Amino acid sequence: MNKNKAEYTAAPPRVSKALEEAVIIEDFLPPPEELVFKRPKVKITMAMNSGTIDILKTYAKKHNVKYQTMINEIVDRYAQRYKKTLTAK
Repeated sequence: MNKNKAEYTAAPPRVSKALEEAVIIEDFLPPPEELVFKRPKVKITMAMNSGTIDILKTYAKKHNVKYQTMINEIVDRYAQRYKKTLTAK
């Protein structure tokens, strides 16, 4: 067997069936070029559940980002997703 060439076999029937029945979902993530721009920010003070903050801090530390940045991204994505329904009325 050649080390540089992969050998493929047919997928098991359950995998083939799952792929055929898969449903494509709308891509709601922004393209990479939209992630690099700095947008103007407004400083706010808010109270959040301590358990939620603990979870966000844990994930932030694991991925080497600030938890406040994660909160900002979550709120931004939520707002963008529902902005359409607000302007449609």
